[in-house]
Amino acid sequence: MDAAHCPRGFDRVINSISNSLPLVLGLAWIILLSVPVLVRAARYDTSIRTKKLRSNPHSQLGSVKSLANKIIKQLNRLVPLSVRRVVSGLASRRRQKILNQVAEAELPVTIDLLTVAISAGCTPYLAVESAARWAPARMTAQLNEVRRACSLGWGFSRALNDWAQEVPPVKGLVEALLASEQTGAPVLEALARLATEERATARRKAETQARTVPVRLLFPLIFLVLPAFGLLTVVPALLAGLTHT
Repeated sequence: MDAAHCPRGFDRVINSISNSLPLVLGLAWIILLSVPVLVRAARYDTSIRTKKLRSNPHSQLGSVKSLANKIIKQLNRLVPLSVRRVVSGLASRRRQKILNQVAEAELPVTIDLLTVAISAGCTPYLAVESAARWAPARMTAQLNEVRRACSLGWGFSRALNDWAQEVPPVKGLVEALLASEQTGAPVLEALARLATEERATARRKAETQARTVPVRLLFPLIFLVLPAFGLLTVVPALLAGLTHT
């Protein structure tokens, strides 16, 4: 009796699974398709709230600041001092890393601008002032900081050294400008060589990052693409074979 009913019960289970599989896959696809819509709706809601805050800043800005201060105070009470120091250190290193990457990317163009200005007869300080008008955004801000430091009474050499300490990738450029400022030595060849070296370094880093792309794609390929492929192709075939047997 049990032997006669077991295959029938197993067939019923397999049939129910095979019948419900399209429904499950359909629900999964609906969920995947609805995620971008929900994300866009959330962004739209955020933009509407931002517009309201902008339209009435005086009435709501104070409440937002007070709420933010309360949240910060509560977090400071809950989070230990050692954890806050570790997090702040990681955040500062992350910011410094991003600043160095941006400086490395914008440095060749800035060196070219300085080369053009110096070849036109400008002194290193005037070349920095001229390059600050046409350099990329982040480098323009840094060159303006050098100019501002000089206008406040700092020497040009001190302002350049301070810039090199804050942004290590510009150390070679600073050394070349200081050598030209202090000794009057020609700096055009040094700047041209430095620009070539920076472009070669950027090219090598880009090639290194490109070689790491296949390794980074292994995780989504193994854990996302292959399971979905097996769910859509292998599992229905296995269920169909079990139902026929």
